[in-house]
Amino acid sequence: MTQHVTPATVNDPAYLLDSLRGWNSPRVLAGLVNHWPVVQAANAGNAALVTYLKQFDRQMQVDCMHVPYAEQGRLFYNAEMTGFNFSRQRQQFSHALDMLLEREHQCQADSLYVGSTSIASCLPGFLEHNNLPLDEANALATLWIGNKSRIAAHYDVPDNIICVTAGRRRVTLFAPDQVANLYVGPLHLTPAGQAISMVDFAKPDFTRFPRFRTALDNALTVELNPGDALYIPSMWWHHIEGTEPLNMLVNFWWRDVPAYLGRSENTLYHALLTLAQLPANERRAWQAMFNHYVFELKPGQYDHIAPHARGPLGELDEATLRQFKAWLVNHLKQ
Repeated sequence: MTQHVTPATVNDPAYLLDSLRGWNSPRVLAGLVNHWPVVQAANAGNAALVTYLKQFDRQMQVDCMHVPYAEQGRLFYNAEMTGFNFSRQRQQFSHALDMLLEREHQCQADSLYVGSTSIASCLPGFLEHNNLPLDEANALATLWIGNKSRIAAHYDVPDNIICVTAGRRRVTLFAPDQVANLYVGPLHLTPAGQAISMVDFAKPDFTRFPRFRTALDNALTVELNPGDALYIPSMWWHHIEGTEPLNMLVNFWWRDVPAYLGRSENTLYHALLTLAQLPANERRAWQAMFNHYVFELKPGQYDHIAPHARGPLGELDEATLRQFKAWLVNHLKQ
């Protein structure tokens, strides 16, 4: 039986970021953005929402994903796992909005989905009226809009707060330790850059995916209405459904580590190519090494090494990190 996400409150919006940084699990912030003009426009109807958005539109081309009606909004792979069950087209944002309105009253409408679109680029001026006090985090704001959709469970490395501005979203969340129970698909061939669960949440095949029952037993669920927000910590898996004829959310992504550290995923990919192929006893040895140097790092662990001689075991500023990345590149050539 799934559990509901813990609700939370922020007494002073100016300290929102401090609250988010203090949470290690998802939190619902009901009504956090009720005051946003875009939410108020959506509450007046889908046509009013489209009119509101178009005042910021500068005829930018955006990626639109078209999903046939038979797929019931699920963005996924094709049957042969050689590609995907949707097509991508570049369209003017205003045209995509008009197409969504046209589908509003169609009984068997294909799904149209515009996702992960930079608001600063697509709708300049929008954030002046619809924003969160996250300046210190230098958060990236993106919009996601479409009719009915089902986005397969995936994780994101940045911390994330999603704000529903129109329609409704049903979100199912899993802690990072549930990865083995989610039956994750390919790492190199993905619908949108991140690996996804292969399980169809609308009709799970427990014969093919028996451990998914355990994932569901540990899942958190939330139903979000216009004005509600949900904080999703880094690396938490989340499956998101847009359940109305027109759904929109705005999300903010940020990381509390320097950007020059690069992509953590690259470490996993390289380990798959080098360590995963080793005999079991060697893999266990490398597991001990990673635990020592990365996962179980203790204060003062390298005090026996003079500070000037610690190299990548010491403090890493941007210049030092780039120096050792160059050192690593040379080793990768061997």
